[in-house]
Amino acid sequence: MKDLVQLSGNLLETAFILYLIATLFFGGGIRENRGKDKSAGPNRWSKIAIFITILGFISQLGYFILRWIAGGHAPVSNMFEFTTFFGMMLVGAFIIIYFMYKLNTLGIFALVVSMLLIAYASMFPKDISPLIPSLNSHWLYIHVTTAAIGQAILSLSFVAGVIYLLKSVDTEAKGKRSFWLEAIMYTLILAVGFMFVSTAFSIADYKAEFNWIDKEGKEKVASYAMPALVGPHEGQLVTENKLNPNIYMPAIIDAKRFNSVIWTLITGTILYWIIRLICRKRVSTLVKPLVKKVNLDLIDEVGYRSVLIGFPVFALGGLIFAMIWAQIAWTRFWGWDPKEVWALITFLFYAAFLHLRLSRGWHGEKSAWLAVIGFAIIMFNLIAVNLVLAGLHSYAA
Repeated sequence: MKDLVQLSGNLLETAFILYLIATLFFGGGIRENRGKDKSAGPNRWSKIAIFITILGFISQLGYFILRWIAGGHAPVSNMFEFTTFFGMMLVGAFIIIYFMYKLNTLGIFALVVSMLLIAYASMFPKDISPLIPSLNSHWLYIHVTTAAIGQAILSLSFVAGVIYLLKSVDTEAKGKRSFWLEAIMYTLILAVGFMFVSTAFSIADYKAEFNWIDKEGKEKVASYAMPALVGPHEGQLVTENKLNPNIYMPAIIDAKRFNSVIWTLITGTILYWIIRLICRKRVSTLVKPLVKKVNLDLIDEVGYRSVLIGFPVFALGGLIFAMIWAQIAWTRFWGWDPKEVWALITFLFYAAFLHLRLSRGWHGEKSAWLAVIGFAIIMFNLIAVNLVLAGLHSYAA
């Protein structure tokens, strides 16, 4: 079993490296076409890039299969497994879209988002643990994987939306549009900041433990992998020579994970301003040349089709299958758990997206902004709901 886990981990690392190389080749494909009318033809760079991307996807699929064999269940039961599966499905969706539209720029941004997801997942424990009773069901495969596939397809609309906005918005002008576009770039850098700070404290082997009281009045132990800027409810530091916080969270909030969010904001903000000071321009302005010759109508179509396909898939996995499993596991199909609430919000938002586009004619830039907001909802569900808000789905973190 250990050998299979090690091999699966090696395949995941290989996939990450291949995605990185493919991103560079997609960039080369754009450069080669600078003197032509089209921005993303099937040139030699593009062919090499998509070939490497497919190899990376196969490698990650191998990781998924081997981990399934080693653990005896579908590897989607915790944050590490779910997020890597999410990233893999995003790449799979992109590969299909690429053969339809041949967009190199889409490859750059889609692979970057996927790599951020994989890197983010790697910050969580990678051990394979036995399933808790409520998860030991074939509905784990049906509900979670379908929901992840739906979210991955919907996330492609975000990628297309960002490309559209980078092309259409004047990033050097002052105004709300350029401000919020820069905010998107800042948020992506926050993800990089999380990786930096998590890796740094992991290398330093930092660990601090607290005794605390949960919302049911039970005494528990919380182990921090980063210095505690906020402590758990009625927490008492038991590890010597470690930071003792002055602020303690209520029992409804997972203080340890909220502490990670604070460190992410601090590190990501510092990293963002370092980039700004060195380059003396906005991050959105730095990446704008990548979308210089993008066809706006084509990228708008990609975003719309991603929602058109991803929405029913997510509705099936994130709501219908989820309610069936909740009825079986918890004897009720709905309980206003934070995860359930945000799945409903996600469903309602993308339903409104399609309504506004089809009935009100919200095409182009309006549609792109909606795609960005939709992805923000998905990420809030993945990160904040899992890491900060306590609920029946907290085992996922």
